[in-house]
Amino acid sequence: MAERDREGVRWDLWGSYLPERQWGTVREDYSADGNAWTSFPHDHARSRVYRWGEDGLLGICDNQCRLCFSVALWNGVDPILKERPFGLANEEGNHGEDIKDYYFHIANTPTHSFMRGLYKYPQQRFPYEQLLEENHRRGRDQPEYELVDTGIFDQSRYFDVFIEYAKAGPDDIAIRIRAINRGPDPAPLTLLPTLWLRNTWSWGYPDEHEHPMQLDGDAVQATVSGGVGTYRLSCHEQGSWLFTDNETNTQRLFQKPNARPFQKDGFHRYLIDGEQEAINPAQHGTKVARHLQRTLQPGEEWQVNLRLSGPVSSSDGQPSNADVDPLFRAREKEWREFFDSRVPHLSDEDRLIHSSAAAGLLWCKKYYGWSVQRWLDGDPTSPEPPPQRWHTQNLSWQRLNAHDVISMPDAWEYPYFCQWDLMFHSVAFTVFDPATAKQQCMLLRSPHYTAPNAQTPAYEWALSDPNPPIGAWAAMRIFQIDRKSSEEPDFGFLRAALRKLILEYGWWANRNDRSGDNVFEGGFLGLDNIAVFDRRYPLADGSRIEQCDGTAWMASLSLNLLNISVELSRAEPEYADICERFVYDYVSLALILNTPGSRAYVNWDEEDGFYYDVIKRPDGSTTFLRTRSVSGLIPLLAVASFDVDTVKRLPVLDVASSMKWLLHERTRPQWLVDNFTEWRNDRLLYSLVPEQRLRRICERLFDEDEFLSPYGIRALSKVYGDHPYTFTEGSDSQTLAYSPADSPVAMFGGNSNWRGPVWMPINFLLIEALQKFGHYYGDSFQVEFPTRSGNWISLWDASLLLEHRLVNLFRRGSDGRRPFNGDVDLFQNDPHWRDLLLFNEYFHGDHGSGVGASHQTGWTAMVCKMINQLNRYPSSAKGS
Repeated sequence: MAERDREGVRWDLWGSYLPERQWGTVREDYSADGNAWTSFPHDHARSRVYRWGEDGLLGICDNQCRLCFSVALWNGVDPILKERPFGLANEEGNHGEDIKDYYFHIANTPTHSFMRGLYKYPQQRFPYEQLLEENHRRGRDQPEYELVDTGIFDQSRYFDVFIEYAKAGPDDIAIRIRAINRGPDPAPLTLLPTLWLRNTWSWGYPDEHEHPMQLDGDAVQATVSGGVGTYRLSCHEQGSWLFTDNETNTQRLFQKPNARPFQKDGFHRYLIDGEQEAINPAQHGTKVARHLQRTLQPGEEWQVNLRLSGPVSSSDGQPSNADVDPLFRAREKEWREFFDSRVPHLSDEDRLIHSSAAAGLLWCKKYYGWSVQRWLDGDPTSPEPPPQRWHTQNLSWQRLNAHDVISMPDAWEYPYFCQWDLMFHSVAFTVFDPATAKQQCMLLRSPHYTAPNAQTPAYEWALSDPNPPIGAWAAMRIFQIDRKSSEEPDFGFLRAALRKLILEYGWWANRNDRSGDNVFEGGFLGLDNIAVFDRRYPLADGSRIEQCDGTAWMASLSLNLLNISVELSRAEPEYADICERFVYDYVSLALILNTPGSRAYVNWDEEDGFYYDVIKRPDGSTTFLRTRSVSGLIPLLAVASFDVDTVKRLPVLDVASSMKWLLHERTRPQWLVDNFTEWRNDRLLYSLVPEQRLRRICERLFDEDEFLSPYGIRALSKVYGDHPYTFTEGSDSQTLAYSPADSPVAMFGGNSNWRGPVWMPINFLLIEALQKFGHYYGDSFQVEFPTRSGNWISLWDASLLLEHRLVNLFRRGSDGRRPFNGDVDLFQNDPHWRDLLLFNEYFHGDHGSGVGASHQTGWTAMVCKMINQLNRYPSSAKGS
């Protein structure tokens, strides 16, 4: 890592950057109706060239995704060569897009010097049709029908296929494939270790040319454009090389004659359809595979070694692939020692969770390419794009030109950047790779991503949607975590981050406030279906939803920018000047949320003791939408405190004295006086939530009949399970009920649900907020945990108990079962499954089973930070 970060040695040139799904994405959609799933379906993937990327199964590529490697498999009976993970499109799954394969990210390092993945390959015919038909039959009130439900893994009739990579140098990669027959009978297996060039030459640009690969002895030589250089792939296992071209099979897909004799699906047709003419007998092309076949006895392991070496390593002779085991042992040892050094003294259980979460986060760094301008204009050799796309929101994003390795939320279900997910990913990276954390945190704020008005893109399905503004929080936390571990504060990063964030702040301050009273509305993307109505739109009668969390998110943004400015002012006093702006904005937002002012209403309901959204009607009348959800907890997040020395150095932080003019202008300034002037433990508090309101919220927060589940804080109070909430406004009438697992409604696509499950990122923010309140109030502020238990503890100890509950999602309990695995006995008990961890998008609000995207390691990898903190404070609170 030091060589990568300080000496320019390209240890990050190669990595697990090969996407796991490219089909069904907006960037590959060239249709008129904008339905990406039908425009480029899974059935096209094996036969049709991608425009903007590639995909494969647990593969690797260079950081431009020009030369790609992965392994294709065939069990002798499947109708499709297994080249990529399979799943259902958004309209095919009863809860949205849904992967139907099992693969696991087991190991990875920040430099990708050692990588290990595992794919579970059934020995029987893969039940594609059954999965489609059964999920299509099921409604939203039923669970998803998964691959394990088909019985295909009964009697362990599958292969464990481990795919491993170890670097001897930045461009010298040993590859090891280990296939094990777990079944009771002999079973045939075909392996196709495949190397191919991304097709950059078919689109009509003069700087891109085709360079077919060819044999050099018994190895393949590839000349790669884009400055990547010449690479060589060798294989020690006896077999034959098959060649085809990475070109579209227009005859199969569009009933048009093929312009080239060999196509992308050549290996599939050669093996499964018996078409001898599908491969190139001259043995050259832009896609090549080693054809290996064996029948494995029960329990037998088959190991295949390959070596991919580039121009630097090849200059010293050809690296050998005959005996790569010593290299793998050395790299695996380094992997273990590295993570042991970053977070030492973990139990075996927590070490497994920590290393698995880190591996998933690192495996989900993927190449992402998309030029919106070229996507709108079309390519010289392609048909003109349909005119409809010039009427989409992407028209205002013509500057977006992405060609980067980006941390993706889930490399199959969300194979693209998501802005607010990425901020959590960045903080999770900081525990073991601060340089990547900083780069990822600011990536979407670079000029080739941001819009002219300084907005940063949300995600590719809706670039213009607003995400909760947590970029400043992420930058500050990265700085703090890095400083604690390295003891070297990176003020350069923090200064650069502040400059970009201030530009973005201007955009935020001028949007979503249609009423002109600083109450932010419009439905932040990210809390999806949490409300009874879709908060993005006004109701039929013109009523609007004034969000308690929208205003709170903005206050949190102001406060985090203030924190950054305060930190920078320690060494550079000129940053003190900007603090006044953020103090004023924060105080103004606190007043808006908590005092009626000219609006004649507030978001706090004194009767219920909770913050609610408010319906504001065209005639000016208002009423509460009384649903207790995490949106009403967001005001807790906008909290910080400053010590005596800091306030003396920056007097503007003392609101009572620095803003006397504001107090004077207020006819009733008491709220400000009561909540911004009290010192505790030599600290001054900035909070949207006064002490008595905090106590009332905590009663509900730690109530197991409301928010507190055995595995963290639910997104919606459980009280709505027996008592659903119905609200009618004019012709609009909707009912909201506690739904602890899959989404019961189609709002925002319906593949994620905020009406009851436990979400790791919001839990993490709440834990940090409780710790900040605890730092200010000290042990004098006691909460009952759980409510009505008689167990009174400090907010700090409550935060640690919440962390225990969240980590326990993955720990094996006294019954030997891991809650996230649900009631699937195979996953819970089988020795070849029970220690394989998936980090789901969210978790069942009652029993903790994983729900949503199953490789959502990005923000669920926040568990690494929680394990790190629990390891530092083992005696502060006991696991609950």
